[in-house]
Amino acid sequence: MELLSNLQLGFEVALTLQNVLYCFLGVLLGTLIGVLPGIGPVATIAMLLPATFALPPVSALIMLAGIYYGAQYGGSTTAILVNLPGEASSVVTCLDGHAMAQQGRAGAALAIAALGSFFAGTVATVVLAIAAPPLAELALRFGPAEYFSLMVLGLVAAVVLARGSLLKAMGMILLGLLIGLVGADVNTGQFRYTFGLPNLADGIGFVVVAMGIYGFGHIIANLEHPDERKTGIAPIGSLFPTTADLKASWGAVLRGTGLGSALGILPGGGALLASFAAYALEKKIAKDPSRFGKGAIEGVAGPESANNAGAQTSFIPVLTLGLPTNPVMALMVGAMMIHGIAPGPQVMTERPELFWGMVASMWVGNLFLVLLNLPLIGIWVKLLSVPYRLLYPAILLFSCIGVYSLNNSAVDVGLALLFGLLGYLFIKLDCEPAPLLIALVLGPMMEENLRRAMTLSRGDPTVFVTRPLSLGLLIVAAALLIMVILPAVRKKREEAFRE
Repeated sequence: MELLSNLQLGFEVALTLQNVLYCFLGVLLGTLIGVLPGIGPVATIAMLLPATFALPPVSALIMLAGIYYGAQYGGSTTAILVNLPGEASSVVTCLDGHAMAQQGRAGAALAIAALGSFFAGTVATVVLAIAAPPLAELALRFGPAEYFSLMVLGLVAAVVLARGSLLKAMGMILLGLLIGLVGADVNTGQFRYTFGLPNLADGIGFVVVAMGIYGFGHIIANLEHPDERKTGIAPIGSLFPTTADLKASWGAVLRGTGLGSALGILPGGGALLASFAAYALEKKIAKDPSRFGKGAIEGVAGPESANNAGAQTSFIPVLTLGLPTNPVMALMVGAMMIHGIAPGPQVMTERPELFWGMVASMWVGNLFLVLLNLPLIGIWVKLLSVPYRLLYPAILLFSCIGVYSLNNSAVDVGLALLFGLLGYLFIKLDCEPAPLLIALVLGPMMEENLRRAMTLSRGDPTVFVTRPLSLGLLIVAAALLIMVILPAVRKKREEAFRE
């Protein structure tokens, strides 16, 4: 009964005219950036963060969340019709989705992707509503030592689940922690690593780093390639899947939803890992694996369901523990801090209208996405005709305005450009920047909880291993690290990411 009363509160908040409009705006923008390759939700949310300063916190977070899960929907449209994944998690949808389109069955592929995504999003929101309260209640027992150990576990998991080399992922974690040290010391107020620049007294802003690495860095990288987006668009055909399509895909939708809901909670996982894992699972259990890559509808239904479920369950650790699991969730934590909300279990008790309003808005947003995606397919595809030479200067202009408006500082714009060059270097060196952003968010909180735990224990470092919860979290972190260092496990991990 308590869950029902909480959901009632959530719908009362989410269904106000203002919040419905911002939810619609969020999913519309999310679909748009999902359709356009090379932009992505991280850069878009970072760009729009300054624009949310004047909004009420609930409306701002509802819109930003809508952008994230809306992008998961939009990426499938161009993946199926044009063989261009608008969003990274839609890469595997290209394999069978575009093959179906070439066979004249694009409409069926789009319909299954939309319906599977809607079902997965709805189920994942139920999981969020049910799982979050007990997890938040557990988190209320956490002290500084437990929070420090939890963040250590989060950073280790981000390394384990990061794409590519383990050594590079560890390097990105360390770099993120070092950037987080810039600014005033937590306890003494002394300036650290500011190089005498007063603009760095408050540290390097998270939005500046995210915008530089993901926004400017990816734009520079994309400008290296010729404009190859003007490819043939497959005819859509009927949007109604056949009975055989529905029969073949319902199992894949259920499996993708379950897999995505579980993987979305993991640090570094989320929608991207879920979609690849779902495709691998469907191919593994299929009676005829050779059909995959040639138009198997399970290859569309499974990954699309998984990436939407993963996108929404990734909000669970953020809203209950204040632990971001991917760069978008790190931005959501930044947005909460900007609006004066301390992320963690107290959000549910102190700001129930915010927590349950966001949960309820996800149902509203998923409904909007089904209504938006199928009827407006023609419009979304036409956006692909916009040449990069016109698109990217506009993105750069809005990005620079957004960064400048943070503190009305030209130094922030300069820093964003420097991080843009660093982001471009990461792409060239094949370094995954997600661990860096997660470390940048967790680093200052880790330091604060470390200092607080050591103060309360009068300088006794054993406090981290004498408290059961803290010890348990550290043991799990150590076990993960040892497992992934083992040669056999490391080889399997590299093979999985390569596939």
